[in-house]
Amino acid sequence: MLSLFARHYANGEPIRIDLQDDRILRVSPAWPNGSIHDWPYVSPAFLDLQINGFGGTWFSDDELSAERVLKILQPHYQFGVTRICPTLITNSYEGLANGFAAIREACEQAAWANRMVCGCHLEGPYISSEDGPRGAHPRQHVRAADWNEFQRLQEISGQRIKLVTLAPEVDNAIDFIKKCVASGVVIAIGHSAATPEQVRAAVDAGARLSTHLGNGAHAMMHRHKNVIYEQLADPRLFASLIVDGHHLPPNLVRIFLRVKTPQRTILTCDAAGWAGCPPGVYESKLGRSEILPSGKLVVAGQHEMLAGSAQELDTCVANAVDFAQVTLKEAVDMASMNPARLLDQEVVRLRRGSRADLILFHLSPQDPKLKVEATIADGELKYGELLSR
Repeated sequence: MLSLFARHYANGEPIRIDLQDDRILRVSPAWPNGSIHDWPYVSPAFLDLQINGFGGTWFSDDELSAERVLKILQPHYQFGVTRICPTLITNSYEGLANGFAAIREACEQAAWANRMVCGCHLEGPYISSEDGPRGAHPRQHVRAADWNEFQRLQEISGQRIKLVTLAPEVDNAIDFIKKCVASGVVIAIGHSAATPEQVRAAVDAGARLSTHLGNGAHAMMHRHKNVIYEQLADPRLFASLIVDGHHLPPNLVRIFLRVKTPQRTILTCDAAGWAGCPPGVYESKLGRSEILPSGKLVVAGQHEMLAGSAQELDTCVANAVDFAQVTLKEAVDMASMNPARLLDQEVVRLRRGSRADLILFHLSPQDPKLKVEATIADGELKYGELLSR
């Protein structure tokens, strides 16, 4: 039996959590011998809907292998992440098929990877071809929504594709959404230049999420009738936000959270394949990118146009508290409970019988990210050390 001593993330109360196998056996009051502030917080571990890669490898790499998938997944324990949706962006059918096959093979090889991969995210290729909304997705592979193609990819993945991001305005989008929803796949709106009417049609057909709201859109648009406001105003949509300090300014994070509320908001880092790499210039099939000393990931040669994110959820959770003045509980729930609810995954709670996916961490106003002390997945210590009472 594994025992943890920490402060409850919702109220700061000192507690002891006893684990048995992959479940929480009991939660009981506790008290430290010294200062309570020496104890870390304990909370449910994070679930990230959108991880594109890590350490120089992308899930969209044409040469992706099961071994490389495992090398992308394992480091995420250090960020408090125990469940991930590997994300494949717009690519040729052959490239997507290879990626999903490699993820399936990795999950079949390693039980821990199969538990960590709670589903795959297909972001594109059914998105806008226009500059701006398309983002860094390669234009040559953007295409109309294709249900037959998707079914083949779903079979190759071992039925692991749980989330698809598309633009409502592409050909066949509405029929595609209806078929995905009927099959149990969650549809998200993203990388889109849709009209408000097209957004409403997608939501009426069953779309449930806005992928990285505020990004993947034109820089200039109608001041009232636009793709962002329509999604923001629709209470049927969850909104995922990249709160890495670069994708959205703090005032916009506050606005989005006040409208959507923390109950309908999901935090994602949308980490690029260059996440985990030191500052410098890197090159892939998407072009040359640069990680600046600030951690901002941009198209190489300038400092404004983003090329993805190099931060992880430990940064996004801390920034949500700082930018929007939400509580620690609200910020953590946006990175754990809410994405689990969206994907119909088990919601981890600090109570008897819950899945033992937990993180222990400190949060300081002087630190731009959580200081993760330990990560536990399915009752096993995967990263760090536990506090001895």
